[in-house]
Amino acid sequence: MTTANADPYAKFKAAQREAWALFAPMETFTTMPAAKLVKFAQVAPGQRVLDAACGTGVVAVTAARRGAKVSGLDLSPALLERARRNATVAAVDIDFVEGDAEALPYPDASFDVVLSQYGHIFAPRPAVAVQEMLRVLKAGGRIAFSTWPPELFMGRQFTFIARYLPPPPSAVAAAPSPALWGDPDVIRERLGESVTDLLFERDTMIMPSLSPQHTRIAQEATIAALVKVVDSLKNDPAKLAQLRAEYEAMISEVFEDNAIHLHFIMARAVKL
Repeated sequence: MTTANADPYAKFKAAQREAWALFAPMETFTTMPAAKLVKFAQVAPGQRVLDAACGTGVVAVTAARRGAKVSGLDLSPALLERARRNATVAAVDIDFVEGDAEALPYPDASFDVVLSQYGHIFAPRPAVAVQEMLRVLKAGGRIAFSTWPPELFMGRQFTFIARYLPPPPSAVAAAPSPALWGDPDVIRERLGESVTDLLFERDTMIMPSLSPQHTRIAQEATIAALVKVVDSLKNDPAKLAQLRAEYEAMISEVFEDNAIHLHFIMARAVKL
């Protein structure tokens, strides 16, 4: 694994390690998309599967319940604790480890399938993350992941929140937006000639909610960057009110029948 001296993003990743602890309550909404990703990836009994940036383990547990031999890796100790508890409740055996998607602690060609649900997109160096995910994948194995298209709500949310944050350190500022992982052309470019049979499929995550305001309040408690923004504006009530009004207007665009409808894209390819 990279050291603090060698990795220019070490401080950023340390902050992420703590910030992602807030995400655990969102696992309820990511559970159904996890099943869709595992099915899309054609996970089968006996296969060795890696869930990279596994969070609370919803993809890992889903794959293990299909009979796969699963490993899960994440930066956040708090999310891994939740993942282990989820695996115990589901009565599946999964090897969860704390680690970095840009420095996977596995030998070359260790897995038949490598998965990631909205996780690897936050690695600050996409080329490094892709190289690592493909390195640990066997030739003929499948890489599959779910991401957020940049032009839709979740992709736009990254840009929206960033407008209210102070400028990041230069190294972090150079990192591309996670939303670029939702652009099929970008995915094609990043996977490059190392894969074949690249396939895309679109689907929708449904988040039940009583109102856009309820959604905004829930997001303010679980999205670390939004928590940071709200805290930074506590002494500027006018600007905070503006932030919340703009955010609720965005949410209203995807709010229907007491639910938020979040469109995502899945990509699957075979390693050459």
